[in-house]
Amino acid sequence: MSAEVSNIRPEPDKILVELADYAASYTPDSREAIDTARHNLMDTLGCGLLALRYPACTKLLGPLAPGTIVPNGSRVPGTKFELDPVTAAFNIGALIRWLDFNDTWLAAEWGHPSDNLGAILAVMDFVSRSDAAAKRYKVRDLLTAMIQAHEMQGVLALENSFNRVGLDHVLLVRIASTAVATKLLGGTREQITNAVSNAWLDGGALRTYRHAPNTGSRKSWAAGDATSRAVQHAFMAMKGEMGYPSALTAQTWGFCDALFRGQPIKLSRPFGSYVMENVLFKISFPAEFHAQTAVETAIQLHPRVRDRLAEIQKIVIHTQESAIRIIDKTGPLHNPADRDHCLQYMTAIGLLFGELTADHYEEATAKDPRVDALREKMAVQEDRRYSREYLEPEKRSIANAVQVFFTDGTATAKVEVEYPVGHRRRRAEGRPLLMKKFKQNLATRFGPERVEKILALFEDVKRLERMAVDEFVEHFVAEGSDR
Repeated sequence: MSAEVSNIRPEPDKILVELADYAASYTPDSREAIDTARHNLMDTLGCGLLALRYPACTKLLGPLAPGTIVPNGSRVPGTKFELDPVTAAFNIGALIRWLDFNDTWLAAEWGHPSDNLGAILAVMDFVSRSDAAAKRYKVRDLLTAMIQAHEMQGVLALENSFNRVGLDHVLLVRIASTAVATKLLGGTREQITNAVSNAWLDGGALRTYRHAPNTGSRKSWAAGDATSRAVQHAFMAMKGEMGYPSALTAQTWGFCDALFRGQPIKLSRPFGSYVMENVLFKISFPAEFHAQTAVETAIQLHPRVRDRLAEIQKIVIHTQESAIRIIDKTGPLHNPADRDHCLQYMTAIGLLFGELTADHYEEATAKDPRVDALREKMAVQEDRRYSREYLEPEKRSIANAVQVFFTDGTATAKVEVEYPVGHRRRRAEGRPLLMKKFKQNLATRFGPERVEKILALFEDVKRLERMAVDEFVEHFVAEGSDR
């Protein structure tokens, strides 16, 4: 009798059910969320196009086996690749994340919810092209899927700190993308539940590649890896692959006991559209988000210090605890991935040049002796108010302040910025800058006529939302000799 009882499968974990229910049934009722998702789609695609300028990224793109052709496959924006959806998700996800310039969500866990577009766009384009008569997704459906993926990743991040147990935030990309991708393939609640349970069973990538002395380029393709795995789980679930009801809570062997130090996974609020409405855009700088306001303050200080560099005695950066934990770095920086996660390096660039672009992370700038000379004069201090307000739901500030002291005893003002231009509190200021960023990114890949055509499409909201996803993707396919 006891043997029979032990073989009874439990009811699915509550979180698996809530994720599946939300993925299966959510319909957006927030115009703010839909409009923000549209801007998010625009910005995310632009970041991917900009990444195509960097050979370290493009060498990873294309089919796994050279020459593999997938008729009517998923297209990779900015290229001529047509790939199976799993490989396409990796390609798109790697492009989106490569330059650390897409959106950000900051809570107990950090992350970049637009990473999920790798899975969403690959699946939607594939479904719309392969069986158009049965299901041809519209861009409005795409925006809904983005809201859902943002919400699942972001709400799970609010109170569950995976980084504190050494796991990388792309775990949440895999969870959210799996749920949405399964739904987009036509999955039932049960199939979504099964797929998501398997996504949890994958565990989590270690954060080793984000921290000294091992910081490296994997942090730029880790999200692509997560989205591709998610699409694979979705397809397997659609073939009837079983799920694991207590993937999270099983004693000893479940995710919580095995990898989360016995802590339960918590949901602090119901799923809706909160995350998309409050997501942070990286508008001004391709930089780890905890440093965005530090760079902004440094650029404000640039005119006051550029002619007095030799007189600088000390530079004090006041910041939040999270920034100290992940981007406070001294000593040698070995590659662009190391530099764009160094608070001192990014602040030094702002002080020196009055700007920060992706090119500033390359060797040509890093070898400028003035950069390390300024870094050596920097002291990083926690401001407890910044740390507290960083977590307050109604504020979610990402504050930094910078002050420069000179050898003659004088000092600049302590310049403080609490909310970056991409914050919800600065949306009105940020929108025209976001459009400017998008236009510049488009121009790195397409000619003026194509750029204007795409910009006009995004400005015609009704037309855009009614457009089929495969037709939308067609606007971003490379021409001529482009990849």
